Amino acid sequence: MAKKKFYVVWKGKKTGVFSSWDTVKKLVQGFDGAQYKSFADKTEAEKAFKKKYSDYKGKDTKKPILSPAEKAKYGSPIENSLTVDAACSGNPGKMEYRGVLYYNKKEIFKKGPYEGGTNNIGEFLALVHGIALLKKKELHQMPIYSDSKIAMTWLRKKECRTTIEFNASNKELLTLIQRAEKWLQENSYRNPILKWETKAWGEIPADFGRK
Repeated sequence: MAKKKFYVVWKGKKTGVFSSWDTVKKLVQGFDGAQYKSFADKTEAEKAFKKKYSDYKGKDTKKPILSPAEKAKYGSPIENSLTVDAACSGNPGKMEYRGVLYYNKKEIFKKGPYEGGTNNIGEFLALVHGIALLKKKELHQMPIYSDSKIAMTWLRKKECRTTIEFNASNKELLTLIQRAEKWLQENSYRNPILKWETKAWGEIPADFGRK
């Protein structure tokens, strides 16, 4: 999935910490000697703004920086587990999703691309697909990891609460959503649905690697 970024502008038409690239672009384009950089989370961005641009120039700031003690709080992912993720080109746009086993990084399903989708829809469908597949294989105790809180909430509510409009171009996607919701209404499952802690463990194995 696409992760939210935060931006620090040390020199520009306006300085500070921002959460929108469109905003930052207007502040730095055409500004002579503009200094700015993206960060993986708000806390790191706020820390950086209090320091100098030279402290971060040329450094990778796209991943959260955790101390060993902070990482230890999250423990490690469960080896025998399934991870799911989605990717979308545009919002809405062409969407696809897949499931990858954590312990051997083997892809066990991949669907799409589907027109007129979003990352959240893909994450939701990936979770339902994964649950249904594991139930069919009688792997009732295998955990499923997702890095999407929204998709996990939709799953608990048994409803894909997207606000996008459906028409002839994404009719196939609507059918898939309705099928997934129906499956959830008619079936139970015991697989633990767990949050993948990206800032401690890195990108989820099912990630499409297009960031």
